[in-house]
Amino acid sequence: MATTPAVLSLEEYLQTTYRPDCDFVDDHIEERNMGQFDHSRIQALLAAWFVSQERLWSVLAATEQRVKVSDSRVRIPDVCLIREDAPREQVTLTPPLLCVEVLSPDDRIARTTKVLDDFAEMGVPNLWIVDPYDRVGYVYQPGGKLQLVSDRMEIPGGPIYLDLVQLFSQLD
Repeated sequence: MATTPAVLSLEEYLQTTYRPDCDFVDDHIEERNMGQFDHSRIQALLAAWFVSQERLWSVLAATEQRVKVSDSRVRIPDVCLIREDAPREQVTLTPPLLCVEVLSPDDRIARTTKVLDDFAEMGVPNLWIVDPYDRVGYVYQPGGKLQLVSDRMEIPGGPIYLDLVQLFSQLD
């Protein structure tokens, strides 16, 4: 995970296209780990599942959507769910309902929890990590608390869920 040394303004970042897209953290570009098959496949499967449920759950699914979490940071969740009645923002300013990070082999939980802390501070109420290598998920709570989940992840009090067993079976 590299951070470029050059200082960049938020405006410059928002007007620049990166391939793959990068996070913006305190005037620097921060690369994101991705690109391997299991990561990519899980991200696609998550997006397909969430899109198939949009009408039922009153949400919109997005992948790699820039989310301005503070005045000096833009994070890019692998997948997020936005409330159907939220404003349509090209760079998301309204906290999504859910942000999901899919781990890559080079990801470290410590770095991932820093990203999720940014989402939590913005006001995102639901934060999940999906690990396609160990075939588990984690529900994240601010301050670094992770709840290990091996079967079903869900948003409390609502219909939104993810069947991890079904999801991971599609990698085989």
